[in-house]
Amino acid sequence: MNDKIAASILARLLAKGLLVGIWVPPQEVREVRGLVAQRSKMTRLRTQAKNRLHALLQRHHLAAPEGNPFHSDQVEWWLSLPVGKLEKINLQSDLDTLHFAETQLTRLNSMMNEIAAKEEQVTRLIHLPGFGVINAVSVWAAIGDIQRFADPKHLVGYAGLGVRIHDSGQSTRTGKITKSGRKDLRAAMVEAAQAAANSHPHWNAELARLEPRLGRNKAIVAIARKLLVAVWYVLSLQATDRFAEPEIVARKLLQFAYHIGKDNRPVDQSTAQFVRAQLDALRLGADLSAITWSPKKKPIPLPPSALQENQESDVPNR
Repeated sequence: MNDKIAASILARLLAKGLLVGIWVPPQEVREVRGLVAQRSKMTRLRTQAKNRLHALLQRHHLAAPEGNPFHSDQVEWWLSLPVGKLEKINLQSDLDTLHFAETQLTRLNSMMNEIAAKEEQVTRLIHLPGFGVINAVSVWAAIGDIQRFADPKHLVGYAGLGVRIHDSGQSTRTGKITKSGRKDLRAAMVEAAQAAANSHPHWNAELARLEPRLGRNKAIVAIARKLLVAVWYVLSLQATDRFAEPEIVARKLLQFAYHIGKDNRPVDQSTAQFVRAQLDALRLGADLSAITWSPKKKPIPLPPSALQENQESDVPNR
């Protein structure tokens, strides 16, 4: 078979509608995916450098200084360690690697904050339990166009969080998750599930219910799948998480407003006004008048809500 024959066969298949098309992500999504991948690479590089420095201290039975041993103020302490000449070269190399990785991470995090401020879907994801700016951008980039997925099951399968099914005759058995989808999306959802199970009352109770029967790891994966179902409803139907607590969401949005900075918020919009606008878009917290930020500080007052009345969540019970 040559190129002409192959092209002719493909043309006939296309004319008969037998070729299945695939979704090609636009340039914007490809760039954000590359940004997320680069950040993951820098995070691994930083972790590896820290591990090598910790190993050096353990080999020589040295105690690390109090506080953060990798702070820039501790560089002279590291260079003054009583180690051999060759080890000191490796030590200097690891310190340079750590500094480079942290510099790159600062730059990449700043870019992600800008993306999160511009993308409405990313902002909607942040109100979900366990989601921060980095996780929300990672999930949004991995999913791409949510309209590609007709229902939550297709999105769960895309992430590889669906269970394997063996169906033969009158016997049907389920097994472990398939892990046949996007690894980055699956990892981001598991990370969100860990955070949600540790901080949100509903998901903490869900973990307590599932852990005795499944074990912690499988219970976290089950929560990750449930959260991904919520992601589908939030992105495709512009719904609001039914387990969202207005005060918790308001604090997350306040922190988000500080992270993205004044330059990335609408012109002449204060932090409190930004939080109120986002709460109204989510149809949450119409009766919330202030945000309790810290026990030692006064509550931050919020402008009045534009919502006429509280509306119930659109996300069904998962």
